[in-house]
Amino acid sequence: MAFRAHVRQHMIVIAAAEAPEGGVSPGLAQAAEPAGGAATQDLGEMPEWNLADLYASPDAPEVEQDITRARQMAESFKASYQGKIAAHGRDGPKLAEIIAAYEAVAELMSRLGTYAGLYYAGDQADQARAKFYGDTIAKLTEISRELIFVELEFNQIENNDLAQALGDEKLKHYKPWLDDLTKEKPFQLDEKLEQLFTDKSQTAAGAWNRLFSDTMAALRFDVEGELMTLEPTLNLLMDKDEPRRKAAAEALSKTFEDNIRIFTLVINTLAKDKEISDRWRGFKDVADSRHLANRVEGEVVEALVDAVTEKYPTISHRYYRMKAKWLGMDQLSHWDRNAPLPDKPERVIPWPEARDMVLTAYGGFSPRMADIARDFFDKRWIDAPTRPGKAPGAFSHPAVPSVHPYVLLNYLGKSRDVMTLAHELGHGVHQVLAAKQGMLLSQTPLTLAETASVFGEMLTFKALLKETTDPKERKALIAGKVEDMINTVVRQIAFYKFERKVHLARREGELTTEQINDLWMSVQGESLGDAIAFKPGYEVFWAYIGHFIRSPFYVYAYAFGDCLVNSLFKLYEDAHPDFVEKYFELLSAGGSKHHSELLAPFGLDASQPEFWHKGLSVIEEMIDELEAMEQAGV
Repeated sequence: MAFRAHVRQHMIVIAAAEAPEGGVSPGLAQAAEPAGGAATQDLGEMPEWNLADLYASPDAPEVEQDITRARQMAESFKASYQGKIAAHGRDGPKLAEIIAAYEAVAELMSRLGTYAGLYYAGDQADQARAKFYGDTIAKLTEISRELIFVELEFNQIENNDLAQALGDEKLKHYKPWLDDLTKEKPFQLDEKLEQLFTDKSQTAAGAWNRLFSDTMAALRFDVEGELMTLEPTLNLLMDKDEPRRKAAAEALSKTFEDNIRIFTLVINTLAKDKEISDRWRGFKDVADSRHLANRVEGEVVEALVDAVTEKYPTISHRYYRMKAKWLGMDQLSHWDRNAPLPDKPERVIPWPEARDMVLTAYGGFSPRMADIARDFFDKRWIDAPTRPGKAPGAFSHPAVPSVHPYVLLNYLGKSRDVMTLAHELGHGVHQVLAAKQGMLLSQTPLTLAETASVFGEMLTFKALLKETTDPKERKALIAGKVEDMINTVVRQIAFYKFERKVHLARREGELTTEQINDLWMSVQGESLGDAIAFKPGYEVFWAYIGHFIRSPFYVYAYAFGDCLVNSLFKLYEDAHPDFVEKYFELLSAGGSKHHSELLAPFGLDASQPEFWHKGLSVIEEMIDELEAMEQAGV
């Protein structure tokens, strides 16, 4: 179970910044120049990533050679160790040798899967890329089924024997991985069933994920006679012109409605597929498998959800009532939610300036952080320009420890694009630091994976705020940050509650589009408040949120990370002893420690309600400042 999930994470690219309605870093589709960079009007030359550090090209001989080598390694490993692992239960050096060999196979397979995924993300509309991706994943899935026995057999070792074996220093390094295996033991099936689940994944969840991605990449939205892809259409929801925002929202609604039968079928099928898997494995709650993967207790997540829900009135409801006044409206239509403030200075931020903004902010915290981030620019680990067919949103992919992460953006020069750059570089820095843990321990659970990204955003925001002297600019900057935090915390918890409703309802039978629409609208009204008027067409906006499809219940990790970072940042500003050193230790741990261990040096405990209230108070304080500005006539 764990091996398949581990390798699959590296094979399937997830756009990690899919915030709603303009909360991504959207951009106009441009034709990209070949070679090392692409220039777009007013933005300067932007890098396109160099995937040659993985493989020179999809038809490079090394690709097929490594697939063959991975197959041979897996077959040799199986011949050597199948049915024998438990017999080595007390032999620490031997168990360490087995895990190291297993880790080597996992890294090679993940290298191949990473390349296929990133190459496909560069242009999902290209059939040749789609075929290469699909064929590669099929081959890796076939190989991975040969190794399913490994984790099953490790869980057959008696606890007392394993405790004795862990006296060996080399095996001790893998103790967190072994501990995680133990947590998965109650939900593992026998080897034949695990093989069946692996084989069927290609035609089950994997196939429906691909249908969703291919369909979304092919959609075009007619905005006042101009056909646009998803990213630039979402971008127009932040346009200063209200009729333009309305036209974009109506174009989104029309195209989603025209294709809603596909999206309804996809979400129904995937929810049922998950229910079947959960039932066979013995998960009780619809989100239990996600909690297990995140190494977080369900009670902790529910404490977060309860805390955020309790704060809806004092955060999102209060802010949007204030924004409606700023825009001279009694209510904001749903297309006005992310509209710029009327007196907000609008300018395009060229790529070189964005680069300097983020590196300066990172350097103010630690020169080491800036040095790591600088490599992404200098060594072309970033794919920044927008172009037709490119994956939407933004992400930082960890690749494999022996190489380096890769960042995908869709940069258009808005201030939010700069924040997205800071966010994804935070992920990248985290992934570089954690790589020393090795393939099996470098991956951070999603709840902590957002820590460095949100912290990077906050560093950049604070640096910009410090340099701002004009009251109106300061107001616009704070308002923008509040909106981003509402999107990250309030909206993502509302998304989580929507997913819970969908998956619970799906257990009772297939859902119609109208039923899904009703569930969507129920969480929107609750979370955003009466200052937002949801016009006809908004009920289908659930259709494009990729996390519902690719990674069910992923979304609460954003809120977890944001509240966590708010608490950490307060300690940093209060000069908590040795904060920088402790922070780098947290990032360098990767997935080798539980969140409770990583937060203990800071005196933080996520199981306590006060932890979440402390993080949410940061948002409330910013809204307090905006209210004070309003009263002062700013």
